[in-house]
Amino acid sequence: MRKSHPIRRVVLAGAATVSGIVLLLSLKPASGPASAAAAGGAAPQQTAAAQEAPQGGSGQQTGAQTVTGNVEKTQYGPVQVRLTVSGGKITKAEAVQAPKGGLSDQKTAMAVPKLNQEAVAAQSAQIDAVSGATYTSGGYKQSLQSAIDKAKTASGSSSGSSGSAGGSGSTGSSAQARAVTGNVVQTQYGPVQVRVTVSGGKVTKAEAVQAPKGGLSDQKTAMAVPKLNQEAVSAQSANIDAVSGATYTSAGYKQSLQSALDKAGG
Repeated sequence: MRKSHPIRRVVLAGAATVSGIVLLLSLKPASGPASAAAAGGAAPQQTAAAQEAPQGGSGQQTGAQTVTGNVEKTQYGPVQVRLTVSGGKITKAEAVQAPKGGLSDQKTAMAVPKLNQEAVAAQSAQIDAVSGATYTSGGYKQSLQSAIDKAKTASGSSSGSSGSAGGSGSTGSSAQARAVTGNVVQTQYGPVQVRVTVSGGKVTKAEAVQAPKGGLSDQKTAMAVPKLNQEAVSAQSANIDAVSGATYTSAGYKQSLQSALDKAGG
């Protein structure tokens, strides 16, 4: 019997070792991406949930609206206020029109920033006039009030349409502004007639549709009427002071204003 060749034994032993290694590798559990996905989709579901979290809708409730008030003519030029309203609150106020030219530039630059700040702080037109800019302040307050009224009307109409089934939709229509003209009052220097704009039970604007004209009357009317208009809105009644130097015009204005308020139900 022949002995086995040493080289042959070495080859057989190596082959057996390789076979054992291959067998062990084939039994090792898979841990790659495919096996993780097959084990269960918990991780992808958590990622999807995290992506949906920012879409909570809170950002959709912060839409702001811009409302522009009426143009109010003052002795030195027109004034018009624009508001930015968000969540039922005034977040910004600005004058899109204000008196210009000469000394008016300085007064506008001084007064308007203060009036803007006060409007946001007060959340109403009940703000103080800026000293040295009485006419600009008066026009600003009137235009501001009209802008606030428009914002309330828009808000009331939208809530009224959504709640009309409950019978409360009439709130929006009652907030609409209406103009009422008082009686013509004859004075020693000419007729005076006042028209008021009423919204939400308040006088938001007053104006003289007739006033004495010609000669010295033109100057007195230009001096007195803007002041009387401002006082009528501020007082919300005909209990206002006469303008010095325009006694007859003031008296006629007050009488016509009272008749307008009576017609408006004030």
